[in-house]
Parts: sequence; C-alpha cells; structure tokens
Amino acid sequence: MVEPAIGLAGDTRHRRPVVVAGGVFVAASLVASAVAPGFGLLLAAQCVGGFSAGAFVSLSQASLMDLAPGTRERNMARWMVVGSLGAVTGPLVLAGATFTGRGWREVFVLLALCTLPLLVMAWRAHAPDPIGDDEPHDARPPLLAGLKAALRDREVLRWLLALETGDLLGDVLLGFLALYLVDVAGASAGFGGFAVAVWSGAGIIGGAALVRLTRTMDGARYLRVSAPVALALYPAFLLVPSPAAKVAVVAVLGVVTAGWYPIAQARLFASLHGRSGTAIAVSSLTAPVGLVVPVIVAAVATAAGLQVAMWLLLAGPIALFLVVPRAR
Repeated sequence: MVEPAIGLAGDTRHRRPVVVAGGVFVAASLVASAVAPGFGLLLAAQCVGGFSAGAFVSLSQASLMDLAPGTRERNMARWMVVGSLGAVTGPLVLAGATFTGRGWREVFVLLALCTLPLLVMAWRAHAPDPIGDDEPHDARPPLLAGLKAALRDREVLRWLLALETGDLLGDVLLGFLALYLVDVAGASAGFGGFAVAVWSGAGIIGGAALVRLTRTMDGARYLRVSAPVALALYPAFLLVPSPAAKVAVVAVLGVVTAGWYPIAQARLFASLHGRSGTAIAVSSLTAPVGLVVPVIVAAVATAAGLQVAMWLLLAGPIALFLVVPRAR
C-alpha cells in the first residue's frame, strides 16, 4: 500500500533522504521488535519495518540500476546472489543464537546494529540522478501522469507479466515445497526443511552462474531457452516417487530458474529508463496479483489434493515463454 508512493518519491531529488529515512525506520523497527513486551507492539514494529524496507531496499535497487544502465541484468544477478546469501544466513544466525542459549530478541538487536554502517554507506554513496544531470527536474513529466503512462505501456506490462509468471516456479513453489514433500511425498518435516535449504543454495549457484552468463548471452534469450527446460524438469519433480530424487530435480530446477527474476526485473527498469522509482511503483502495484496465486493453489488443493494443485504452477514457464520476445 505504501511502496508505490515510495517509488515515485525516488524519482525526485529527494531519493537519498528517503533511502536513509527508510533505513532509520528499519533499524528502529528491529529495536522495537527486540524489546516488544507483547504481540501488539511486535506486529506494529514489523509493519513499520515492512514499508520502511521499501524505501531502504527497493530504492537502493533502483539506484543500482541507474549506476550502470548497460549492465542492469548482471547487477540484478549480483543483487539476487546477495539476497540469497541473506536468506541462507538469517536462519543460520537464529539457529546459532538458539544453540548458544540466546534468543530471537538478541538476533534483532544484532540486525539493528548491522543496519547502522549500511546507513552511513547509503548516505555517502554516489546517488545517480534517475534521468541525468543534463535534464532539469522541472522538465520531467508529473509523477502520477508518468505512472499512468507506464501502466499503459506494452513493454512495461510485458515485463510485469514476466515477473509474475516466473514467480510461479520461484516464491510460489518455495512456499509449498516443504508441505508438498511432507504431505504428498511422505518425507519427514526435517527433510522438508532440508529441501528448502537446497532450493536456497541452488538460487545462489544459479545467480552466480548468471553473472557470468550475462556477459555473453542476451537475457531474453536465456529466458526463452530456460523456460522449456523448466517445463520438462517440473513434471519430473512431481512424478518421480522418491523424496530424495524430488530434491535432486528441484535443485536443478532452482539453478535453471534463478535468473528469471533478475532478468525480468532488469528489463522492467530498462523499459522505464530514467524513471527507476516509477519501475518500483508499478511493480508494487501489480504485486497483489501474485498474492492471489497461492490462494488459488490452496483452494484447488483443498478440493482435489495438493498433488493436483501443484500442476497449476506449470503455467509459469509456459506463459514466460510466450511473453518474452525473441532476442534480436
């Protein structure tokens, strides 16, 4: 609800203060979470941290895209690798704190302290003008008019659709992965957790490979090549009977699909060159559409079983192949 306004604020001369203010509120929300005496304050702190991350993280991503427009896909791949490392490190830190007799509150305090040097770096970092220093801010189109025009742009809509369809074999699959292995494949809960860790590791490997691959291969070509590969791997994941074999297949699938988000996101920024904050705004406006998909999968699973419902995710690579244009 808040991120579209944050994105548009990023296309003004006030981007740096917005990013830093977002970081301050992220740190404050972590401290408030650590000292929360009850669920009410904890929930409020997490809500503040959620929309503050839109300013601190999303606009930092937009600035990264503006720094080197010619290498957006490679930089988005690097962004994804760092994010995947964070996703793996977080649970390990929490597990380590538990193992040493600490609790989650101490982890939140540690994260708040880690935010402070990031705030200093964000303030000192070079923040490129989204359009260019040679064009005055007064010459730019009104923010809301630019947002409406972006939502009518076919190229923008193409890459927004690519983001959402590619996510079916991304976050949506990850959300059901452990449940599927336990309830359908008969694996233990611990094995389900292991599968999630394998998926996260596959994302790191796939992202690192993409950093090198984008030096010689066009991103759109990669999407059109990898979509049919995923279309073959995913049914194999559903059909092989052994849980161990399923995890082996899903590991390969995770490597193959790791590049879908960074390439589609980089192409979205490219389609709105000079308005990276608007790119953040339009992607956040369409994000609720992706939230409907798990509900649909859950409804089908309730009616016909999770094994049947998981086949719906095949729509992802099919739609991605149809949406992405042939690389020139």
